[in-house]
Amino acid sequence: MRRRGEAGSALVELSWLAIILLVPLIWIVVSVFEVQRGAFATSAAARAAGRAYALAADDATGEARAQAAARQVLADQGAPGQRARVTVSCDSPAGSCHVGTAVITVRVVSQVRLPMFPSILGRGAATFSLDASHTVPIGQYVESVPEDERTAP
Repeated sequence: MRRRGEAGSALVELSWLAIILLVPLIWIVVSVFEVQRGAFATSAAARAAGRAYALAADDATGEARAQAAARQVLADQGAPGQRARVTVSCDSPAGSCHVGTAVITVRVVSQVRLPMFPSILGRGAATFSLDASHTVPIGQYVESVPEDERTAP
């Protein structure tokens, strides 16, 4: 009986070990970068939406501009498919977010899909939730004009 030599078997074992360890490691690194990109995009979207809302003439226009600004920033950051929910809250004694010493807070909630996620693990687990908020104070020295005088010529 002749025994086979073990020459070359270490190379085969090392190759399989490298494949088994490197593939998940590469997936983890790519996923972390994708989540980081989404987090940066969500944070930038909240900041842009807050500024767009604060610079608008009234609350209705501000809401539309905040939504548009958030969508545009997400697309600019390389996340055009990333859905975001923009909510605006206002702390104002006058009732309008664009009067006096109001403080506007914009919150953007979104999700990032993890790349190459195995479908066998389920659909709900393939996303990572992100949220960001930005607060914009309206200056004390902003001219406060009542609503009925704004529309008058």
